Amino acid sequence: MGFFQFVKEEIQIIKERDPAIKTSAEVFLYPTFWVMLSYHRAHKLYLKGHYFLARWISQRAARKTGIEIHPGATIGKGFFIDHGAGVIIGETAIIGDNVTLYQGVTLGGTGKETGKRHPTLEDNVMVSAGAKIIGSFTIGENSKIGAGSVVIEEVPPNCTVVGVPGRIVKRDNVKVPRNDMDQIHLPDPVKEDIDLLQKENSALCNEVIDLEKELKTLREEHEKCQQEKRLWKNNRKSGGNYEDL
Repeated sequence: MGFFQFVKEEIQIIKERDPAIKTSAEVFLYPTFWVMLSYHRAHKLYLKGHYFLARWISQRAARKTGIEIHPGATIGKGFFIDHGAGVIIGETAIIGDNVTLYQGVTLGGTGKETGKRHPTLEDNVMVSAGAKIIGSFTIGENSKIGAGSVVIEEVPPNCTVVGVPGRIVKRDNVKVPRNDMDQIHLPDPVKEDIDLLQKENSALCNEVIDLEKELKTLREEHEKCQQEKRLWKNNRKSGGNYEDL
């Protein structure tokens, strides 16, 4: 791919996924543009066995952009990193087409594995800010990883994952992330459980209040009956009739 073709594609990608860009020239201000330019050079050198030079280029780009992409990583078309500070992509990571990462994302290894140590992200995956995906497993296509999540096991396609550790909270969400960049309106299973408990607690409180009212009414009726009974007994002792009460 030539430089001008690369610039053209980056402009299209950034305009699709970042509403902040107003002019095509702004693409040169994006860290993702410069880090991907360096990555393509470093990756070619890495594949040819020039490991030191490849790492030198990637580390130089990391110091300038805050994004560290190992030259051994495999990255598909339409890749975009929004903001990018603190993003780390490991050596054996594989990233499909049209994948989006936000700041603070880590595609890392557990430190105990050899060979394939880093995750595979299939096409159209979106990983929100601060999420950590650790291990050599696959995130299925069209899936979303919520902000701050820690994912340590495989995710099927078309899923939404949130939490620590990451939990699947939605399946078969087939919207493609490049067209749906909403990373905050994701299901929250903990909040949903709390809301359910609050509703159940409110219902129980209302039932207790109703029971207390019924009990108070029964006590008043019982007291009234006891009072009438005492009056009747006193009336009998004095020789009166019940009708006189």
